[in-house]
Amino acid sequence: MSPQPKKSQSKKSTLKLYQNPSLSVKRRVADLLARMTMEEKVAQLGSRLPFTDWHEWIRCTLEEKIARTRAVPPGDAIGAGVGQLSVFLKELPPKAAAAKANELQHYARENTRLGIPPIIHAEGLHGLLCNDATSFPQAIAMASSWHPELLEEVATAIGKEARARGIRQLLSPTINIARDPRCGRTEETYGEDPYLASRMAVAFVRGVQSQGVVTTPKHYAANFVGDGGRDSNAVHFSERLLREVYFPAFEASVREGGALSIMAAYNSLDGVPCSCNRWLLTEVLRDEWGFEGYVVSDYESVIHILTKHAAAADKQEVAKKAVEAGLEVELPQTDCYGEPLLQGLKQGTISAEAVDEAVRRVLAIKFRLGLFDEPFVDEEQAEVVCNTAEHRALALQMAREGIVLLKNDGATLPLAKDVKSIAVIGPQADEPRLGGYTWNGYAQGRIVTPLRGIRERARDLQVHFAQGCTVTGDSKDGFAEALQAARQSQVALLFVGNSGQTEGEQRDRANLDLPGVQGELIEQVAATGVPTIVVLINGSAVTMLDWIDRVDAVIEAWYPGEAGGTAIAEVLFGDTNPGGKLPLTFPRTMGQLPLYYNHKPSGRIYDYVDLSGKPLFPFGHGLSYTTFVYRNLRIRLERKKVIKVSLEVENTGERSGDEVVQLHIHDVVASVARPVKDLKGFRRISLQPHETQGVTFEVAVQQLGLYDASMQYTVEPGEFEIMVGSSSEDIRLTGRLEIK
Repeated sequence: MSPQPKKSQSKKSTLKLYQNPSLSVKRRVADLLARMTMEEKVAQLGSRLPFTDWHEWIRCTLEEKIARTRAVPPGDAIGAGVGQLSVFLKELPPKAAAAKANELQHYARENTRLGIPPIIHAEGLHGLLCNDATSFPQAIAMASSWHPELLEEVATAIGKEARARGIRQLLSPTINIARDPRCGRTEETYGEDPYLASRMAVAFVRGVQSQGVVTTPKHYAANFVGDGGRDSNAVHFSERLLREVYFPAFEASVREGGALSIMAAYNSLDGVPCSCNRWLLTEVLRDEWGFEGYVVSDYESVIHILTKHAAAADKQEVAKKAVEAGLEVELPQTDCYGEPLLQGLKQGTISAEAVDEAVRRVLAIKFRLGLFDEPFVDEEQAEVVCNTAEHRALALQMAREGIVLLKNDGATLPLAKDVKSIAVIGPQADEPRLGGYTWNGYAQGRIVTPLRGIRERARDLQVHFAQGCTVTGDSKDGFAEALQAARQSQVALLFVGNSGQTEGEQRDRANLDLPGVQGELIEQVAATGVPTIVVLINGSAVTMLDWIDRVDAVIEAWYPGEAGGTAIAEVLFGDTNPGGKLPLTFPRTMGQLPLYYNHKPSGRIYDYVDLSGKPLFPFGHGLSYTTFVYRNLRIRLERKKVIKVSLEVENTGERSGDEVVQLHIHDVVASVARPVKDLKGFRRISLQPHETQGVTFEVAVQQLGLYDASMQYTVEPGEFEIMVGSSSEDIRLTGRLEIK
């Protein structure tokens, strides 16, 4: 008698519980966690690089990086399993990157015991930091747009370009508060104000995560405000200051944006390194804010607990402190979270419960991303999605909206239609300046420099170009050519600023003057008597007392992205009316720092014996080619929960333009000292000549609260001053409201 055939089983019935997509994430995580060995758990908290030494990789040429990345065998990359793959795809063009991502995911699925997929991460501060991705304006420029809705569109585009390559996490945005512009990484931030930074942070998180890519707001917490404006230096702040100024953007990212990851900072906070600070990572982030994602370290910040802060005796103690504090993943490569963590677990010196909780959080996000069910990407589609015409147009629009007109005599800008010749001068005129965290392999043709933008816009004009000097050098050999170009022209345009050598990561500054001899170049060109316009290409505040009174106009263009030259030319010729506003204060001189608009009252005076305490340009400042009148302020309290502030704004000029209406509030009498003003709302509006538009702000009464003497958040009854204006100093309408 022949054997009977076995009954066929459905594919679904052969799946382990964690492989079943119809089950809840919680149930799938629990099943998988129960199957994992101690070694497999530890592996999920680690990471791998596509090379053995991070610092050696930095020194490689682009060609060497591409060749070595293509050659990395997936087995060497993943081994028995790993939580994260760090910057594996950065150097590769889109299709090759997608193919490499698929290769790595196939290996993890087919050659590791449990088939746990890795998360491949990259940077995405102002565009995906990868080969042939769109370069948008630097973060500080996007903050100057005061347009979170536009930023969300930009972030959505960044998320699309990441997802198309198989990248599922971005180590962005940078939402540290920039109260000291000496910090070289000011350019990465959204400025000095907690409310503006919060709105931009939420927009970025929502945009990227709408594409199935995890965001990682960083660096938690107050990272750019160490003594002297030094990045990642020790911070000694009170809990009140942290909660009022440095926490809100992170809290909003979690509560409103739904951020799925947070990056712990390098610095120590009141003596405790942020990467092993339980109060920060667990008590505040999770217990108070309800954070459901996982915390990653800044690159090498875990080992820094030992090597920099000397807050642990060995790597095993480092691992214990960090994982038990609530840091889940060590980046960029496994060190303390490898053998030291494993041995501590086996010896019982490291909490098994803490490790299980960390692994549970990592796995939950992988399930939520769908990586267990469909980790692969369409390799052909990657070429279609990246750097599309739509994304390039978005980069141009953000560049337009982020440009700030700092000074204008009213006659020089926009350039008159009868101008026949212009001088384009300066070291920034024809150099591609994109700012930090930009892929360094862009083809020259991709980036529109100011000189190119001007030539393309004004083909019938005579353009005299002279570099004049370099950004950092002290040679004045090019001055004569620059002065000759100016004298041959009706207008002189000077493009000056900073570069990756004078600001950026590990490039803090002790002096905010223009570096090198750029200031002298401005003075000598202005001395020719030719109308002189200065355009700044940079990432932070600039002091300019030596030359600002000698020039006719000053534009802050920041690092404006790949289409920046086009946007600058449009502003110069009046095709675009600048409407950007400063997201940070520009001081008159270094001795005023730190200087920010929302300070608390002084016990004495706010001036110096030799200088006013007032800034050169205040927070929220930005001029226009038209004028706006504010009128008819109305304030009312609805249902004791919402304050409605309404007004009308009229464009009284002859040009269409954008205005950013800013709402500030001051608690007149409180149980603790309160800032002289606090931004609580803003709205960017566009008006045609002589058009009037109503603007309404709704502010939850809860936003008027404070931390009392016992550090309890409460809304105290009393009077509040309502201030509406065009900057923090240019207040147009005021009123009062009583909260009972």
